[in-house]
Amino acid sequence: VDVFQAWCGPCKPVVNLFRKIRNEVGSDLLHFAVAEVDSIDALEKYRGQCEPVFLFYTGGELVDVVRGADAPLLQKTILKHL
Repeated sequence: VDVFQAWCGPCKPVVNLFRKIRNEVGSDLLHFAVAEVDSIDALEKYRGQCEPVFLFYTGGELVDVVRGADAPLLQKTILKHL
């Protein structure tokens, strides 16, 4: 989940990375979503941050958090949890 605030929007450059990985591993295993923290109370702790935050869930449980648009780290984290 790409967690963002309305004033900065979702991290568009990372979308291409997710598409690439999704095409490689199959669309049934990887799902990408965006969530605006200002409209979701459960994400309140991510408000006021100036860097993108990516939340990784497996089976409905939060399993990892990556702060910043670090493409190699995001790819490593995705593949680790698949």
